[in-house]
Amino acid sequence: MKAGLRQSMAWLHTWSGLLLGWLLLAMFVTGTSAYFREEISLWMAPELHHSQPSPDTPALAWAALNAKAPDAKSWDIQLPEARSPVVQLRWQPDTPQAEEGGRRRGEQAVMDAGTGELLSPRASRGGDFLYRFHFELYGVPRIWARWLICVATMFMLVAIVSGVITHKKIFKDFFTFRPGKGQRSWLDSHNATAVLALPFHFMITYSGLLIFMVMLMPWGMNAAYEDGWRGFFQDVFPREEPAAEGGAEMPMVDIAPLVARARDTFDQPVRRISVDWPNRDNAVIRVSTAKDPHITDQRRGGNPTLVFNGGTGELLETRPGDEAVPGAFRVYNLLVNLHLARFADPTVRWLFFLFGVGGTAMVATGMLLWVSKRTQQLRGKAPGAALRLVNGLNIASLTGLLGALAAYFAANRLLPVELAARESWEIRVFFLTWLLALGHALLRPGRRGWIEQLAAITVLWAALPLLNVATTDSHLFSATAWRTGALAGFDVVCLLMAATGGYALWRVVRKQPVRGRGPLPQGPRSQGPRSKRGARTAEDGA
Repeated sequence: MKAGLRQSMAWLHTWSGLLLGWLLLAMFVTGTSAYFREEISLWMAPELHHSQPSPDTPALAWAALNAKAPDAKSWDIQLPEARSPVVQLRWQPDTPQAEEGGRRRGEQAVMDAGTGELLSPRASRGGDFLYRFHFELYGVPRIWARWLICVATMFMLVAIVSGVITHKKIFKDFFTFRPGKGQRSWLDSHNATAVLALPFHFMITYSGLLIFMVMLMPWGMNAAYEDGWRGFFQDVFPREEPAAEGGAEMPMVDIAPLVARARDTFDQPVRRISVDWPNRDNAVIRVSTAKDPHITDQRRGGNPTLVFNGGTGELLETRPGDEAVPGAFRVYNLLVNLHLARFADPTVRWLFFLFGVGGTAMVATGMLLWVSKRTQQLRGKAPGAALRLVNGLNIASLTGLLGALAAYFAANRLLPVELAARESWEIRVFFLTWLLALGHALLRPGRRGWIEQLAAITVLWAALPLLNVATTDSHLFSATAWRTGALAGFDVVCLLMAATGGYALWRVVRKQPVRGRGPLPQGPRSQGPRSKRGARTAEDGA
């Protein structure tokens, strides 16, 4: 760190990227998959694939809750949308057990949107497991896991800034790729994947820290509010008080006219119906529609809503959902919504997904570059224990993690539907596969380890569409999958993963290991003259 600025930044870039690089790689992979977590969850619940919404869906949900929980304290109906073809029913029982320690979110069920039949999907955490793992890991106390994730994210932010400072010709180097040149090829790949989506990488890292600002820097809120950060959120997001308790039994109005009125008022499809004290004379019905996806004020709640008297159908209140949002809150919403892609349509989610793949490649190529450089410095000597360890961890964190993901999806189709704690067994398969890959990588941390694990993940990902054909009727060759494009898209992505793994395997097998290689060659003359000091900086910086 006593050298010049760029040399110091190169050292900082290398070690901030290496020390927690394996965790960052797992965060990028699972976070990238989370852009399609609802689609993943749907694929992992084949019992829901035949649900098709109809104009009678709200009435069917209304009848189902009247039959299932007529005396509940509250109802909540989530109607189908583009990413979920089923109806989610929730209710809070009006019982002493529910008040003393029952489930906070009450009971819930899933309903076929076309027939009104209550469905029993297989127990699975689906895409929510990958989403939660991205920022909470698994099996670790939540607060400690989030702190570790925040530390890794800060390391990532330092690596991005120091990398930009280190590579003074980073944009020129973006257009340079020298295949088959070992360390230089990894450097070129690292530069290209870093620069291609550099604004996205900075945004996703900084906004990730911003999401946890209450945990990282709570002092301002604690000083301004008597209840600390809890008082701040109560002030910003005040909770709506439920209707007064009590009331005599009284049948409610038909829901269909209320849904039609809300849809016509706001010119948006109805997404949610909630009821306080159903089937009482003080029942209150809230019918909420979808809202336009504004990136600066898109937040949970705030949807356009009509509030009705449950017994008479009289309109009590109109909430247009366009309340003014303070400027500071808009900036916060902008960054958080960019991170979570709440505003995004399918095209934008695919774009973010590809940027996430680029971020994964950026971290992976940086880790591989570190190993490649130190391997070439050995000049044919056997690698030491530290280098073997790093290379083994690289294998396990890249091919091992991808193999664990494929095993997680395969377990969803292979485990018995009636298996107790089935969702936990899916997650156990994920971690057991990953642990097996780690053990294999530490035992064979060299070229053979890469070849064997690349072959394994190629077979696993290629087998998933075939397994889907054998176990469900919503696969690439069925109309059901193409009617809900996410189901067919999942199988297509599996085939692309298999093709990518197969191509990487072919490249590794085809390239013969080089032993006793001399000093690294200089770059092509077309790149222009370069000082030794500048060359060392560029190589060290990645």
